[in-house]
Amino acid sequence: MDTPALSLDGVQRLWKTRYGVTASVSLDNLAARSLHSYGEWAEQELDLLSGLIQEGHSVLEFGGDYGAHALWLSRTVGEKGQVHVAEPRRLEFQQLCANVALNGLVNVHTHSVWLGRETATTRQLDARPNRNGNDGERVRCASIDSLAMDGLNLIKVNLPGTLVALLQGADESVRRFRPTIYVRLGGIEQAAAEVKALKDAGYRCWSHLPYLYSADNHAGNSDNRFPGMVHQNVIATPIEARLEFDRLREI
Repeated sequence: MDTPALSLDGVQRLWKTRYGVTASVSLDNLAARSLHSYGEWAEQELDLLSGLIQEGHSVLEFGGDYGAHALWLSRTVGEKGQVHVAEPRRLEFQQLCANVALNGLVNVHTHSVWLGRETATTRQLDARPNRNGNDGERVRCASIDSLAMDGLNLIKVNLPGTLVALLQGADESVRRFRPTIYVRLGGIEQAAAEVKALKDAGYRCWSHLPYLYSADNHAGNSDNRFPGMVHQNVIATPIEARLEFDRLREI
C-alpha cells in the first residue's frame, strides 16, 4: 500500500503526505520513496525537534528533501516565524519550490545556494559529464552569515558531510543567536570532525539514530522497505542552554 495520490488525466501528479501535498517525483532516492510509500520522510527526526521548535521561531534547512520537513516546520513556526531552505541542486530546488507553492507556504523562503565557508564563488556539484556533455552543474555558494537572518533558532543540516564548512561560514550567526543544530553526519572521519567543530563552538552533542521506517506512518503501510536503516544524526545545543536529552547518549 502506497500513500494516496491525486491524479490528473489518469496520471498521478500529487502525493498526499502527512503535512500537505507534494508533486510526484522519480523514486530514485530514499526521501522520494518514503514520501511515495508512507506519506512522510524521516518522521522520527521531527518527533525529536517537536519539543524544541515553537511558534515565531526562525529555522534554516540545508538540503530540501522536496520540502518534506519544511511543510511541518512551516506549520510549527506559524505566521510569525520563518523557514529558510537552501537547496543547491537545480532540479531538487525546482521541486522544492513547487511543493512550497502547492501548499501556499508564505513563511518558507527558498535559496538556490550551497551553504559553506565562502561566498561569491561557485561550486561544481557533479563531476560526471551529463547527457549534454557538460561537467555537471555549478551553483552559487553562500555563507549563513551572508543571509543576514533576523533570528535563527534551529539549523537543520540534511546533507551529510557538510557541517564543518557550514559552521565556518556561520560564525557570527552562531555566536549571536546560539541556535540548536541538528545534523545528519558524514562518514567516520567526517563525523569526528563535525562533532569536534560543534564542541569547539560551545555546544553539547547527543547521538540520535532515527529509523527511516515508522509503523505509525501516515499511509498506514505495514511493508517496511527500509529494514534496520537509520540516520546517524547529532542534536547539539549551546552549553549555556542547559538542556538535557535523557533518552539520548551524550557524545
